[in-house]
Amino acid sequence: MPDNKFFFTRLQYESGDWDVDQRMPSNLLNSLIEYTTLKVDTKENVVSLSSNDIFRCPFCYLSGHKLVEFTAQERANFEKYVRNGGFVFVDDCNHDIDGLFAKSFESQMERIFGADQLKKIPNNHPLYSIFFSFDGPPTTSQELNGWGDDIVHDYLKAIEINGRMGVLYSNKDYGCEWDYDFRNKRFYKIDNTRFSVNIVMYALMR
Repeated sequence: MPDNKFFFTRLQYESGDWDVDQRMPSNLLNSLIEYTTLKVDTKENVVSLSSNDIFRCPFCYLSGHKLVEFTAQERANFEKYVRNGGFVFVDDCNHDIDGLFAKSFESQMERIFGADQLKKIPNNHPLYSIFFSFDGPPTTSQELNGWGDDIVHDYLKAIEINGRMGVLYSNKDYGCEWDYDFRNKRFYKIDNTRFSVNIVMYALMR
């Protein structure tokens, strides 16, 4: 971690559209500065999943709408990163459990980690209370906008390695929900990016 600062890493992968919701990282980082005492690097870090640079990143984000089909090197790096203690937050921009991103990403996880390793986490999981308190994953306005499966997903999924969460997976499209200029937060009665603080704090403290 450069200068002991938290830095946000977006994973670039060869298939699909990895570069989505471009204002989300700055909004998330602003929330960490606003609510926590973490030292934060305010610049988004973009790393190719096939690069060894991934292994110096404590927190990674992967998202998109389209097909996810990792290359052999991407697959090897993803597995090594997660098994060696890394954390990846994966968010489905389609917010659709039957959509292309969801089906293809879940297929990749099954290929890497085995069948049924991506499991629903309970809504009393420490993720939901480690900083702010939630009754489960916060609903997003994206879920009912008609573009996805039109269902509010009342759970998130995760892959655990030796009792430690390595992959957190959402079909709720938090990326789009948090994709606005952080200076516009003042117009929200309740800051909808607070859950991002929980995700990062859990990733760093698990």
